[in-house]
Amino acid sequence: MAYLLSGERSSATAVIKSPLVGLVRWFEKSRKARAQKLALASLLELEDFRLDDLGISRQDILDAVENPDRNVGAHLAARRSRRARSWFRY
Repeated sequence: MAYLLSGERSSATAVIKSPLVGLVRWFEKSRKARAQKLALASLLELEDFRLDDLGISRQDILDAVENPDRNVGAHLAARRSRRARSWFRY
């Protein structure tokens, strides 16, 4: 089998060989998802003026909750920076 790059591996190496490893990965994934849900819930509990201080709106958080597949942190950071750019314009 020929590889294009020296560090490239075949897809067969990504297969989980141990059920225990798969179980640990599943627990880690569910732990991260739970932590993200708790963080978003705590953001939703903040007052509107505090969210405005952070540079995000309640709708930004609700959009992030509706699309959990994408990176929520990057999504909120992009919304915050877009608001900051529009705030600095004269």
